[in-house]
Formats: sequence, structure tokens, C-alpha cells
Amino acid sequence: MFENKNQPLASQKVFMNRLFKMAAIAFFATMVCLLIGIFGYHYIGHLIWIDAIHNASMILSGMGPVANVENVSGKLFSSAYALFSGVAFITNISIFLAPVIHRFLHKIHLEKSS
Repeated sequence: MFENKNQPLASQKVFMNRLFKMAAIAFFATMVCLLIGIFGYHYIGHLIWIDAIHNASMILSGMGPVANVENVSGKLFSSAYALFSGVAFITNISIFLAPVIHRFLHKIHLEKSS
């Protein structure tokens, strides 16, 4: 049913290219998530731009809010963005580490099948 096709471990150059590609994707995704927070805090939470950037950055990195949001819609956005940021942070770390974990598991598989 399944053929055992043990492919050799990818070269260091191929691995580094994959790692760079995943890092670029994770960086792009992080910037999109940050922009969502910046615009949300500015337009919904009525924070000035620098406070919106600061608050979005701190929430996205898991450090917590720094600026007080006074209106109800801003507080609702802040709550939703905090939940979204937790999932986004874990997802971005997973995207970045995927090539490393894949290489590690592939190496173990090759050693075990030898």
C-alpha cells in the first residue's frame, strides 16, 4: 500500500532557503496582524497613532495592554484583538519553526529506518 521511499535529508542550502521562506511568511503575517491592531485601536478605540502602535505591538507580543481604551466598542475590539493575537502569535511561531521540526523528524525517521 505505502512504499517506503526514504528521501535523503535536504542539503543545508535547501533547508536554509525553506527557513528563510517561512520566516518571510511569518514576518508578513505578523505585520498584517499588527496593522489590524493599529487601525483597530486608532479608529475603534480612538487612540492616537503612536498609542495605537504601542498597544497593538504589546498585545501582539503577549506583553499586555498599555493604553486605556475608554469606549465600549474599543474595549470589545481590544478583547477580540487580544484573543486573535494569542492565536496569531502561536501560528506565526509554528510557521517559522515548521522547517526545523520537519528536518528533525525526517532525520530521526532516516536514522530509525537504517
